[in-house]
Amino acid sequence: MRDRVRLALVLPDLLGTYGDRGNVLVLAQRLKWRNIDSETVTVLSDSASVPESCDLYLIGGGEDVAQVAAVRFLHRGPGLRRAVDRGSPVLGICGGLQVLGTSFVTGDGVRHAGLGVVDAATEPGSGRAIGEVTTQSTLGGVGMLTGFENHLGRTRVGPGSQPLGRVTRGIGNGHDDAEGAIRGHVVCTYLHGPVLARNPKLADLLLEWAIGEPLEPLPDPPELRALRAERTRPHVRNRK
Repeated sequence: MRDRVRLALVLPDLLGTYGDRGNVLVLAQRLKWRNIDSETVTVLSDSASVPESCDLYLIGGGEDVAQVAAVRFLHRGPGLRRAVDRGSPVLGICGGLQVLGTSFVTGDGVRHAGLGVVDAATEPGSGRAIGEVTTQSTLGGVGMLTGFENHLGRTRVGPGSQPLGRVTRGIGNGHDDAEGAIRGHVVCTYLHGPVLARNPKLADLLLEWAIGEPLEPLPDPPELRALRAERTRPHVRNRK
């Protein structure tokens, strides 16, 4: 087991709506509970570049202007791409999903090239997707994921990636009952919450990828047991 895990919080001054910054706090705490030290490396928009030496990278959500600024910053240096090529896990939330994809279209109709680390293209939908989401994850051992979505984008996952899950409640990507996109150790989703606070199995999977070995399980808090009970209640699919 390594002595310290370096967590990169990427552009929280641009991309970090709906508490997405909390994901790095969740990871650090889950490491602490296992007596593993962590270091959070915060990469702001006035930083020189994204370091390629971190163990795990987190990118939150944001509006159009913030996404355009973020993708320009990320295109300037190879650090994040090199980390992905090395196998370091990356979590992209909402706008982070769109920035990490192949392209996204902003509200003014302009198409912007994404980082292309997942095969996913996003265009505006006819209305905002807002509300609770549940999705059955395609990642082994993760199971059902829950979160809150608030986005206009509709995302198609191409053949170079696969959806993170199949939507059972809410909108998700808005195509083919899919939610999110994954490619290798890059995980993208529209789920806020923060998503890792609501889904500790996903948090631990990312940590296991970063560390390179299994982690000892931790007990779930009562709040998560209540959320699981909520998932089993009848609901009506909300489609737009």
